[in-house]
Amino acid sequence: MSINLETAKQFFDSCETGKGWEVCKAFCHPEATFSSQTTVLSDISTLEAYCEWMQNLFVPVPDGHYELKFFAADEARNAVAAFAVFHGTQTGPGGPVPPTGNTVAADYVYNMVFDGDRIIHMTKIWNDTISLQQLGWT
Repeated sequence: MSINLETAKQFFDSCETGKGWEVCKAFCHPEATFSSQTTVLSDISTLEAYCEWMQNLFVPVPDGHYELKFFAADEARNAVAAFAVFHGTQTGPGGPVPPTGNTVAADYVYNMVFDGDRIIHMTKIWNDTISLQQLGWT
């Protein structure tokens, strides 16, 4: 197993369980960038800000968890891809509306690009519109 694959797995688990930047930064360059063609994340351009966004998601969705479907390294491109489904129920405060009790099952993909042994850029592919509808946030 490549070192980047192991680093990506550790980052992915830390990010997807809401550990925030304080834990995730060990796997990333300090200036790591982030992109996603979504409305919800349109103002986020750093991986630090995205990790904090994920941590904050666990306030309205405290039972959030991921179901990993695919994880692989592309050594030629110095990248690792992960496909998962995020599950959770809005039972906590902090969402755009009071707790709905609605659940979400959101497919998403991370593409993590490495510079050396740390993540320098991540792209998230996700249909935020469907997720927000499932939660009752639109």
